[in-house]
Amino acid sequence: MNKNWRGVFEQIVFTLAVFLVFLLAFEDQLVVPVWLQSVGRLHPLVLHFPIVLLALLLIFEFFRFSQPTSDARVIIEKWVTDLWIFGAVLTGLTTIFGLLLSKESGYTGDTLFWHKWSAVSLFILFSLIYWLRFRSYYQKLSSRLLIGLVSILLMFTGHYGASLTHGEGYLLAPLNQNKQIYLEDALVFDHMVKPILEKKCISCHNPDKKKGELDMSDIKNLVKGGKNGPLFKIGKPELSLLLERIHLPLSDEKHMPESGQPQLTDEEKQILSLWIKGSASFTKKVSELVPSDSLRMIASKIFVSVNNQDVAYDFSEADSKIINQLANEYRTITPIAKNSPALRVNIFNKSDFNSKKLEELLAIKEQIVFLSVAKLPVQDADLAIISQFENLERLDLNFTNVSAKGLFVLKTLDRLKSISLSGTQVKFQDLQVALMGLKKLQAVYLWDTPLAEDELKRITTKFASIQVNAGFKDDGKSPLKLNPPELKNTSTIFETDAPLTLFHTIKGVQIRYTMDGTEPDSLKSAIFDGKVRVSADTRIRARAFKAGWIGSDEAVFEYYKCAIKPDSVTVVLPLNRVHLANGPKSFFDRNLGTFNANSPAWANFWTGVRNNDMELNLDFKTPKTISVVSLRVMEELATGIFPPQSIEIWGKLNSNGKFKRIQILKIPVPKEMKFHELYAIDVKFKPTNFKELKIIAKPLEKIPQWHGAKDKRALLLVDEIFLN
Repeated sequence: MNKNWRGVFEQIVFTLAVFLVFLLAFEDQLVVPVWLQSVGRLHPLVLHFPIVLLALLLIFEFFRFSQPTSDARVIIEKWVTDLWIFGAVLTGLTTIFGLLLSKESGYTGDTLFWHKWSAVSLFILFSLIYWLRFRSYYQKLSSRLLIGLVSILLMFTGHYGASLTHGEGYLLAPLNQNKQIYLEDALVFDHMVKPILEKKCISCHNPDKKKGELDMSDIKNLVKGGKNGPLFKIGKPELSLLLERIHLPLSDEKHMPESGQPQLTDEEKQILSLWIKGSASFTKKVSELVPSDSLRMIASKIFVSVNNQDVAYDFSEADSKIINQLANEYRTITPIAKNSPALRVNIFNKSDFNSKKLEELLAIKEQIVFLSVAKLPVQDADLAIISQFENLERLDLNFTNVSAKGLFVLKTLDRLKSISLSGTQVKFQDLQVALMGLKKLQAVYLWDTPLAEDELKRITTKFASIQVNAGFKDDGKSPLKLNPPELKNTSTIFETDAPLTLFHTIKGVQIRYTMDGTEPDSLKSAIFDGKVRVSADTRIRARAFKAGWIGSDEAVFEYYKCAIKPDSVTVVLPLNRVHLANGPKSFFDRNLGTFNANSPAWANFWTGVRNNDMELNLDFKTPKTISVVSLRVMEELATGIFPPQSIEIWGKLNSNGKFKRIQILKIPVPKEMKFHELYAIDVKFKPTNFKELKIIAKPLEKIPQWHGAKDKRALLLVDEIFLN
């Protein structure tokens, strides 16, 4: 670089310094216009090159006085001088860009203060060295002292910048992660939820960088929320702003974390959702969750259990392909701890259970150490299959049909430590004999059994080495919260009418319900007596109450009437390849879908279209009189799932006739973002006798302008069709 060009760069450095002083002097009055905000956002883009250049120049300068004068040294000296002035210009620009960026909302606090002034000091000192480096008094000692000072400033500036970008403690975070947390000591919030927030959220929502006026670095501010209100609604993840923003399309400007930042994994989203769905407690331990709780099952994969850390199982891991084949929506198979070959198996769905479901598990019988078949119609004969799970340690038989006599076959399980028999009809004499055969048993659970109090005492005395748990005794001092009521119906879709079969697992509970949309309470709402029948589409809202207990959360159940079923269904236009469900059978199989994308009822029961209409032909061997066609749809606007823009009903009155349009219903397009919903859309018309029926549901062609995916085609999802 010749002297003229070097002079130009020196003038630029001087100008940048003056401009920087001006900005700092009037910083409090500084308002950055919109067009200049984009210039400020160049700060993270350009800062890396000056940092590398500064580090390189500092190394050259450190060894500058160590080499004898030579022609090569003179050439290098000139080259380094050019780089030095160029580096000063870039450092000044980066500092000014950063100052402009800091005027955007959300940047405050001590970290910003120290980052700003260390950057300003770095620019000034670096520029000063450029002018000093050829003065006679600038010698080896003074140069190295200044280089050391610049190096310290460079590290401090980078450290505070990283803290602003990634959150406080970013530098030492990997060291803290190495601390061993055991399952028994783990807290749901501190060790499962908080790490997600720290990795994916706090970099933009901390005391020094409050984007959206939101600070997520401590519990108080997390509960408070930001300018858009609280982040979550306890017990209702579907109504929580935190989950809404996370599930928005990546292209939506309100999606969090921002595009380009590390996104949450499916498991992390599930942890946040389950935490909010529970009590969103900040103090609850993982060990307080029941073993079948979804959050507890996730935790067992993350943390090592104290009880299992020293257990050296003498069997190998099961083949992952076999596990994947056996696992389904009604049977979960997970490791009991991280990197453990031992497996936990839970089987669900009373109507689907049979002995074959247990026999299939013999393929992994060596690895099963925990088995739950609670609330299933398990018989004594099934225990012979279970007795082959040679390493079984815990067995949950709560509310099954087994007897104490059937337990005799389990005496071959020499590792069985715990057995749960709550809600079974075990008899005293048979139970005594069975317990004598279970040599390694440490605990037995006998809630809600026919055993009298004196019989329980005799068992406790005779088997002193076994912890006998007969259930919770309500002393009125430590009330527990009831779990919500449940429904016995395997399907809530009916032809003429259906019984309302609410029930609760705890005796003496009073279930109150409403059918008019109001929230049930403990005083005015109707008491469920087991005699209620439903004869029309109805939403049931129910809660459980009992003296000395805290009332349960609300449970909601949907009943749908479908009086007519076609003899055959044909899908005319192709379904979305991701949402095929069970093809034509899906529309009348009485399986209702859900919201939860991690549930098989989401993946397996929803049919969908996006690029073409959903067109179905329904055929009746004998003509049927129909006046209402209803489509149950999902509306989840955040992910681009909209109701149809219209539904057309066409019909043939006889086999030789032509299709005639009977009715068309246009559905209003949602005008703003709202929480997801499942509902049936009714298309009504005068009663008509049909031989064939055609249903055409058109997906929304253009998502509205207020949405992040504006102008794109929406996804239409349908799980059931009801004909009446």
